[in-house]
Amino acid sequence: MKKLSYLLLMAAVVFSTGCSSDDIENPDPVEQTPDPEPEQPEEPEEPEEPEEETPETYAFAPGETRGYMVDASATEETVALFYNLKAISDTQFIVGQQDAFNAFYGNNDGFSDFKKLTSSDPGMLGSDFMFITDDNNSGETSNWFYQQEQTIIADVKEAYSKGMVNAFTWHLREPYEGETFYTDEMTEFQKNNAFRSILPGGANHDYYKGKLDKIAEVANNLTGDDGNLIPIIFRPFQEFEKDFFWWGAAWSTPEEFKSMWRFTVDYLRDEKGVHNILYAFAPDNSYTTTSGYLERYPGDEYVDILGMDNYGDISPQDGSRIAIANQKLQVVSDLAKERFKVAALTETGYFVTPGETALAPDFYSENIYNLLTNNNINIGFMMFWQNYSDSYAVPVPGMEGEDDFMDFIANDEILLADDLPDMYELPSGN
Repeated sequence: MKKLSYLLLMAAVVFSTGCSSDDIENPDPVEQTPDPEPEQPEEPEEPEEPEEETPETYAFAPGETRGYMVDASATEETVALFYNLKAISDTQFIVGQQDAFNAFYGNNDGFSDFKKLTSSDPGMLGSDFMFITDDNNSGETSNWFYQQEQTIIADVKEAYSKGMVNAFTWHLREPYEGETFYTDEMTEFQKNNAFRSILPGGANHDYYKGKLDKIAEVANNLTGDDGNLIPIIFRPFQEFEKDFFWWGAAWSTPEEFKSMWRFTVDYLRDEKGVHNILYAFAPDNSYTTTSGYLERYPGDEYVDILGMDNYGDISPQDGSRIAIANQKLQVVSDLAKERFKVAALTETGYFVTPGETALAPDFYSENIYNLLTNNNINIGFMMFWQNYSDSYAVPVPGMEGEDDFMDFIANDEILLADDLPDMYELPSGN
């Protein structure tokens, strides 16, 4: 498929400043000879070519990247990932899938379902800290939760070896009984107290710190074959403005939420010395304005990636809410330009269950593509949710939507694993 080339050499052009030529002084007058030869007329100067305009989303040179990140002590590879996600977002974006290496439609394992259809893995792998931090993870080799931890770590390392980007969400179970993260499965007491109980001074604050200790242990030992720590994107407390998770807006004030977010970042970065994380802030699709999006925003110094999850607006197969979804994503994109962040559609998908749900013929190539590109949207990546044994968000060969999905990924803006530049190295000479 035809792809736009990713020209890292353009960074030198984008970020260099034009130098004005020095004024030429007239030479000292010389004594005229009696018979001077006539002067030849000077050739007209070539008109100067206009300087190239700086693309709107470029905000900093590679060497300035750390100054715009949450962690000024981030590893070199993490700095490069942040810069390259920002640079990519000017003209392209990465397409990823949650649990692509271990969740298969029809339980048909092997290659990722994404690769079965497209011949390439997705450009980003989504993982979850849920099983890793579960109360039942004993750390013993015979323990099912520990086995899941080892599988996830192996998947992350495989993705990194393929040049892919790794992103983690966290479905953290409530701290009282550790059974669920959904409020409709919790008692009234749990719903009203779970989030506040993990705040500093709360009854479950040490419990929460123990979970962060586990994340830090994994992150600080996540080493690739090249010997470097693997950078990850971490998206805690996702879809926080809804009420179906115990960290949702119904169960805390905006200031309590901001305080908890800041504590989480400070603890991982400063107390546990984790320097290979980019932090992603991602509400669901409830907001329609900039002020609504920022109501629980903890501050630029605590966020690297501005995201949005959105399922509801893409579900109508007539595309009637795609313009609305695009407007919401435009809020994220505009804020990312203003605040020198990376914008993203951090989670989405429409799940096709054969015999029960059906896709519009142009769902991917028109609906999803227009959502992601209309009105000067600039994002670094988007993530489809995982496939399940009986339903799929990304089609597999022979299933409804396969041709339309292939049309979608044929667009020049889209980057899969096989299309990615080196995401873990900064452009040289800047």
